[in-house]
Amino acid sequence: MKKALLFLLFFALIKGSVYAADSPFNSPSNYGISGLMAIPNARVMKKNRYRFGASFVYPYWRFYGTFSPLKRLELNGLITDIIGVKGFSNNSKYGNYKDKDIDFKYQLFPEGKWRPAIAIGGNDLIGTRLYASQYLVFSKQIWPFDFTIGLGNGRYGKKQLGRSKSKFEFEMLHHPIEWFKDSKLFWGIEFAPTDRYSLMVEYNPTEFHNQTKDPATRKYFKKPVKSHYNFGLRWKPRKWIELDLSYQRGERFAANLSANFNIGKPLIPIYDPPYVEPVAYFKYPIERRIALALQESGFSNIMVKIEDKRLYIVAENTKYFYQTRALGVVLNILKSIHPKDKKLGVSIILERNFIPEFEFTTTVRDIVDLKDKRISKDNFLYLSKLRTQNIYVPKGEFSNIRMFDWGLKPNTETFLNDPSGFFKYRAGISLWGKYFPWKGGSVYVSVSKYFLNNISTVNKPLSIPVRSDIVLYEKQNFNLDTLLFNQIFKVGDVYFRGAVGLLEYEYAGIDAEVAKPLFDGKLLVGLGGSLVKKRSPDRMFAFADANKLKENVKKYYAPFFLKARINFPSKDLFFDIKAGRFLAGDYGCRFQISKDINGVILSAWYSITNTSVFHDSVNRGYHDYGISLSLPIRLFKGEDSKVVYDYSLSPWTRDVAQDIKHHKELFNYMRRTQPWYLYHHGNEIFK
Repeated sequence: MKKALLFLLFFALIKGSVYAADSPFNSPSNYGISGLMAIPNARVMKKNRYRFGASFVYPYWRFYGTFSPLKRLELNGLITDIIGVKGFSNNSKYGNYKDKDIDFKYQLFPEGKWRPAIAIGGNDLIGTRLYASQYLVFSKQIWPFDFTIGLGNGRYGKKQLGRSKSKFEFEMLHHPIEWFKDSKLFWGIEFAPTDRYSLMVEYNPTEFHNQTKDPATRKYFKKPVKSHYNFGLRWKPRKWIELDLSYQRGERFAANLSANFNIGKPLIPIYDPPYVEPVAYFKYPIERRIALALQESGFSNIMVKIEDKRLYIVAENTKYFYQTRALGVVLNILKSIHPKDKKLGVSIILERNFIPEFEFTTTVRDIVDLKDKRISKDNFLYLSKLRTQNIYVPKGEFSNIRMFDWGLKPNTETFLNDPSGFFKYRAGISLWGKYFPWKGGSVYVSVSKYFLNNISTVNKPLSIPVRSDIVLYEKQNFNLDTLLFNQIFKVGDVYFRGAVGLLEYEYAGIDAEVAKPLFDGKLLVGLGGSLVKKRSPDRMFAFADANKLKENVKKYYAPFFLKARINFPSKDLFFDIKAGRFLAGDYGCRFQISKDINGVILSAWYSITNTSVFHDSVNRGYHDYGISLSLPIRLFKGEDSKVVYDYSLSPWTRDVAQDIKHHKELFNYMRRTQPWYLYHHGNEIFK
């Protein structure tokens, strides 16, 4: 009853205020999720924003990263370091105790004229759940004040929540009555006279001395804290950086430093200068002039030909991240270099290793009218056509044929939370090269040299060590990562891919798959399988020796899968389902959801498999999960590029639901050339 009365009082106080946005009250709490200091509010970051930061409230160091992939949703990853508390009593090299957790907040309703912003959230949803809680929170503005009141269990409630092995726990939904009984009220007020400064006061109900599973309790919280009231100051010297200073628990000064950015916005603005034709080229035939312009603009495998009253332009985009941007470059060239006969049709065919991806058809007259602004961009696209199958490519002579490609890139791998040390890594460079012998075929090689490497472990490989022995490979300072032959071909709209060789630094063999798009590419379906053997960790061209490795090495591994990808163009989301047999022989499914934000792809996955094949307690009953990031280099380069860097992070090394790394996996290969994707990024044509 007391809780309900306080909520009613809160609504009575704020009902006369007017509508306001979440900013500037959507700054990070100590944990990274938007809030005041130790409590959340009902505010959220703007969509497609991310921030990272660190806070210090003795004895806790917290390092967080938060992003908003969808409107009104925040996701947060957090590492908590407890000063003076050993991670392992028998191992001083590990350092302080560290806890990892995943948090979220979803704003059910934004603030309205009479309605407060309302949000639900959960902290530390899986694993040890040392700092777990679920909360319902309300925020309302009476400018320049923002009032917050909420109800939370766990860390904010009467008792600490229990551990979960690898299953998400959310008592608010699973046991709502128990959640309400175990919850306590928290509240806060933020005063922001300007966008750069604000003052805060909050009531944090956390009973630190009763959080018995928190390793800090025994050493630092033997008796109740002096005060549940916290006071703070926020300062934003720039739009992208913030410093919070506070006095918490009636005894400790604290600080929180964070930086925030737009996801996918280039740090260095991308500028590709328009092509200017040299005067010396004017004497050449129109076909050669166009071919030279394409060559100097970043295209290869070029053919320009006039046949049956149509101008055919066939080329491979080797520079531009979006194929629609490459199409726009071709159209800009044709605005200034085109046949005099305006009745000619135009077919622009973009290929990849001589495999046609799509054809864009228009006329010379429409291109000229677009240049002279006699028709609008929308009308130009309406009069044009786009197709991705049954593409006719005339016979002719190609120029600027790409036979070889290579690159050099920095390479950093992390190995986190091993008992021998929390942060293990190796850093160096990778050199890769490709040879293209014929249509759809490629030979790919990649070698890596690491100049810094401290990766090691005290853990032994498990009962079926398909990945739990990864340290044997990662502790090497030189790796022949890949040496394979890959072949892709297309029949109608069905793609086939096969690869043979050293597929990755742990497995060699053969890998094949077939895939087909449905509903204009909004649904991709496929079938794939591999037959591989484990490679030796210290001999480039040898297979693993079970006696030497002192582990269970099978003669071969044969994973196979049925796969599907569902695309949601309006949300820039896609959902992957992979069902079948994984490397260790466990059967089940892997689910992955990915968000594309201006070319940056953020993914999270979760698996459900039958782990009865394992004879160790670590893998039994486990569910593999993790996150990954695909980052285009164009964000840092200042010019366009197709190169992307991939990084993935899984909480622990296990053998459950593991698969080999696939070179040019078809779903990813096909995605950017599906009709929905090309139309969705049509604005790139006119940039």
